[in-house]
Parts: sequence; C-alpha cells; structure tokens
Amino acid sequence: MKQALAVLALGLSLALAQGKITVWTHFGGPELEWLKAQAQAYEKTSGTKVEVVEVPFGDIKQKFILGAPQGQAADLVVSIPHDWLGEMAQAGVLEPMGKYVTQSYLSDLQSVAVEAFTFGGKLMGLPAFAESVALIYNRKYVKEPPKTWEEFLALAQRLTTGSTFGFLYNIGDPYFNFGFFRAFGADNVFAKDAKGNLDPSRLLIGGEAGERALAFIKDLRFRYNLVPEGVDYGVADGAFKDGALAMIINGPWALGDYKKAKIDFGIAPFPTPPGAKNPWGPFLGVQGVVVNAYSKNKTAAVNFAKTLVTGKNLVSFNQAGGRIPVSKSAAKALEKDPVVAGFSKVFALGTPMPNIPEMGKVWGPWANAINLAIQRPDSNLKKIVEDMVAEIRKGIGR
Repeated sequence: MKQALAVLALGLSLALAQGKITVWTHFGGPELEWLKAQAQAYEKTSGTKVEVVEVPFGDIKQKFILGAPQGQAADLVVSIPHDWLGEMAQAGVLEPMGKYVTQSYLSDLQSVAVEAFTFGGKLMGLPAFAESVALIYNRKYVKEPPKTWEEFLALAQRLTTGSTFGFLYNIGDPYFNFGFFRAFGADNVFAKDAKGNLDPSRLLIGGEAGERALAFIKDLRFRYNLVPEGVDYGVADGAFKDGALAMIINGPWALGDYKKAKIDFGIAPFPTPPGAKNPWGPFLGVQGVVVNAYSKNKTAAVNFAKTLVTGKNLVSFNQAGGRIPVSKSAAKALEKDPVVAGFSKVFALGTPMPNIPEMGKVWGPWANAINLAIQRPDSNLKKIVEDMVAEIRKGIGR
C-alpha cells in the first residue's frame, strides 16, 4: 500500500513538473534540426514536453507582443535580435532573466553581448550568438591583414588596378559605417544616462564626431580613390565573390557564398583610421532566447532557455549552422575555426546596436547624410550633419 502511494505521489509530482512548453523559432535546415534535438533531450531529462513551432522571422515580434497577454504566444522564442528588446520589454511581454542566472553563468558570456540583452537595467534574455562586420580579405592578394592605416592604404591602392580592386564596401549604408563614427568619437548612436540606459535625447553621431567620420568616408572615394561612385553592397560583394577584390567590409552572412566561390579568405578588424580618437569598432548584432512573461510554465521555459545557452550546446549549434557564439567557453572550444576566431576578436571591439525603439528614426536621416557627403568632393559636411541631427530629433520628438 505504502509503495502504491509512493508511486502515485511520484506520478503526481512528475505530472506537475512535466507540463508542456512551446517554442517559436525562425530557424530552418540544420539549425532547426539542432533545436528539435535539444528539445527531445530536454524532454528526456526534465519530463517536460517541448513543442517547436516554426514562425517566419518577420512575424515573430508583433505576433508575440499581441499574443502573449492573451495566452496565445509561445513560452519562449529562439531567437530574437537584441534590437527588438526595447519594444518588446516596453510591451511587458518579456520575463526578466536576472533572477534565474548566476554570476558564474553570466561570466561565460561576452560582456558586450550581456549589455546588448539588457534593457532598463534588466537582463531581458539570454544572448547566444552574434554578428558584425569585419575586414574580410582574399589571401590570394593579402597574405597578412594590415594592422595600421598606412599599411592598409598602401595595399589597397597598389591592388586597385584596371582588373582588380583593393578595397570596396557598402559605402552608403550606416550599419557598415558605424565603425568609422565610433573611431572618431561616437561611442554609440545615443549617450547613456546615469543608470546606464540609452538616452534618445543625447545623440552622439552629430557634431565633430559626425563631421570627421563623414570626412573620412568621403576621402575613401575622392582622396584615396578606393570606392568609386556606384558601389553598393551588391557590387562589392559580387567583386569579392568573383575574386577581383582584395578587401571588403562584410559580415558572416556572406561567408557561405565566399566558400562556394572557393575564395580563401581571412577575417580581421579594420585598422584605426588616420587621426581617429579610438580604434575602429563595428555595430554588434546579438541574437538570443527570450521567455514569455505570461508563460504558465515559466520555470520549465527558463530552464530550457538556459540549457540552450551553454558553452557545450552553442558549440554544437555553431557546427549545425556556422553562427558565432558569444559564450567564451564555446569560442575557446572553436578557436581553430578561423571564422569564429576572427569574428570573436572583432566582437570584443564592437558596440551593441541600440535596442531602444527610437533607433528606428535614425537609419533614414543617417543614410541620407552619408550619401550626400559622398556625392561630391566639396560637400558641406557641417550643414549635412546639422540637418541630419535636426531630422533625427524631429523624428524621435526630442
């Protein structure tokens, strides 16, 4: 009788612990298979059933914001980009994660990635992998990456011939240019307040930093004769794939095509521009796992999220799809992978892209300013920057 009662009690406790959690993901192919394998392993160890549901990337944010309060959203999402955090956190649909993780757990994650997933002073998700741009070079032309601006310029100009280009990139796009703004004094797009939160009323890409960054970008076209008119992402990327370009600023999303094109490439930071205050450092885009604040099985959802974001599992995730982990132990285990090793060094120089909604009002005026600056050698940079700042302030209402 006692044994029967014990078995019944155990069954009841398992039933309570088991339950079910639902995961929304935009992953496909080998990454989706990796997630399903992780879900099956978690089911076996925890007794909690995990349902993995594919949701198109572009639908996840609004569907989650609208559905979570109604009980119509997943318990967790794998994964979201960190620049969605502000809007989702302000909507109250994300569970703060700080109380569920130890300092030891966090210490394995790159601090810049933890910063990216912090909003309003709270950790709102678990960062898993990241991407940024870097200097990608073709080893056919560049045996060792240039470490100084002088080395870079001499190499790029020597390799700009009638049949090859030394250096090209998507010159009109702010995302690809942020590293130059940072080098000339803009630590981010917005300054931080006393609590460490981004303050949209304090814009950093204007003033002297903005003018000097635009002057350098303009010089890449008119003074150094490296990036001619008409070059955009497609032109630069195509030239690198064709083997006609020695160096490009691009990100890990392009590497699959470069491998298919049999380009022997390397990855390095861009050298510090001439007269810059700081080293070049790109925008860092981080993706991670978030938990539904309205979840009815929050503990299981959090535990599964933590299971996914461990050094060991992020190594296997990298092997599935090539994403670059922000776990220090995962990066160490993958240190012989030149892509992971190369981008991990660049990540350490990076700044998280702002995760507040006001950033959406910045991209348009910023791109417009860059493109006006590179239209002609005598462009009025002071006026261009002042107009950009005024347009941004008008857009965000500050």
